[in-house]
Amino acid sequence: MLTDSNLTGVWQGLYSYPRALEPGLFTVTLIETGTSLSGSTSEVWPRGKRAGDTILSFLSGHRRDYDVDFVKTYEGPDKPNHSVHYDGTLTGDFLEIEGLWHIPGQWSGRFLMIRSGTKSVAEARRKFQRA
Repeated sequence: MLTDSNLTGVWQGLYSYPRALEPGLFTVTLIETGTSLSGSTSEVWPRGKRAGDTILSFLSGHRRDYDVDFVKTYEGPDKPNHSVHYDGTLTGDFLEIEGLWHIPGQWSGRFLMIRSGTKSVAEARRKFQRA
């Protein structure tokens, strides 16, 4: 286990949908204790009848060296037990996590998280859309 850095902090994230052109945005507050991750996310629902609504979720997971995995579980009566699984790889400088998300048995896409204060979201979006 790498112990010279910690993932605790605020991260900005982008995720792609299988058929959407614009990535979704989310903010993550991560807490790393040992190999365990916990935290919360906030995102603005991008489309449909809930467009513009703020959606909250909790997350729990693990980090082993540069491998990061967590499950994001939405809160609220309209999203009971709705969970999204994330599997990513941490960069050597501990500033980005990139990988795939999936809803078991349904759909999946890519995600990128950047540590707040290290890059602009616009710069991260350009990198994300080129990949």
